[in-house]
Amino acid sequence: MTLIDGYLTANRKRHAEAAGAGHHSEAFSALFDPTTFRHIERLGIGPGWRCWEVGAGGTSVVSWLAKRVGPTGRVLATDADISWHTSAARPPVEVRIHDVGAEAPPGGGFDLVHARLVLARVPDREQALRSMIRALRPGGRLLVEEVDPALQPLSCPDEHGPAQQLANRLRHALLSQRGTDLAYGRGLPRLLRAAGLCQVEADAYFPLTSPACAALETATVQQSRTALTAAGLATESDITDHLTNITAEPLDLATPPLISAWGRKA
Repeated sequence: MTLIDGYLTANRKRHAEAAGAGHHSEAFSALFDPTTFRHIERLGIGPGWRCWEVGAGGTSVVSWLAKRVGPTGRVLATDADISWHTSAARPPVEVRIHDVGAEAPPGGGFDLVHARLVLARVPDREQALRSMIRALRPGGRLLVEEVDPALQPLSCPDEHGPAQQLANRLRHALLSQRGTDLAYGRGLPRLLRAAGLCQVEADAYFPLTSPACAALETATVQQSRTALTAAGLATESDITDHLTNITAEPLDLATPPLISAWGRKA
């Protein structure tokens, strides 16, 4: 689970979890889709391309890919949970349950394999990366995107008052609950080169002061409320005050940088 997935607790009601996941998905799309689309366009996507969207988790990227590849192309969208797939599963899109860290890659010789906010939460990341590269045709492109919370761990980089201090304290509390590598994103270029890709490049996108940042922060804190209070990392008052501050005053909220790394299979 990534930092901005939130920390879902076992005693949440199922419908509340679904609502929170929807809020996260919308915020992810608003924040990161433009960056993802820009990179994929630079890689040359066009009609007839065969694309594998790994850990899709929603329809925004899948639908965009389908428009770019057209009726002669193919978009395979895989995830462990495909409950979101109803509106997306029509040609050229195929939706399939798949565990990228444990199962063999799908065949087809893909022109593009893309994974966003996936590898950091896969137990066997090396296997997952090998699987994605193995699925590429010669000359095919891999684009992997992960946040790097250790690179920028603050909710409010401009900490100039009590509201910003509280926001940053809660962000540190959330980070302390993580079980994944907080600095995984910055290592992606090295990992892609080590896996044999060529023409490896990378950049970082750091959203700051976006309405989507506020929406993502709200959804994450709300979902993490029980875990934070049960662990003694925050009080109910802390969380209520922070959620009020998000709507009552400009906090200039930020997310961790999104590291995008890409390369070509020789």
